Amino acid sequence: MTDNVENPISEHLRAIRGDLSNLGGKVDNLTLRVGSLEDHVAGMRRDLALLHGDLAQVSHRLDLHDRRLDRIEKRLELAD
Repeated sequence: MTDNVENPISEHLRAIRGDLSNLGGKVDNLTLRVGSLEDHVAGMRRDLALLHGDLAQVSHRLDLHDRRLDRIEKRLELAD
């Protein structure tokens, strides 16, 4: 009787171990994929920061041109 009980239990334990092994491989794969996504997000954040810097430079140059244009208009008496 114990042989009949142990055999199904052993089979279930082997099946559970096999499932756990498969899940371990899937978790490892997902861990790699999440790491890759984190790298890509970090790169996008870096690119976004560079774009903000470029935008600040363009805004500064536009401000300088705006002041120069105001001076030119005043000198030529084109503005109020």
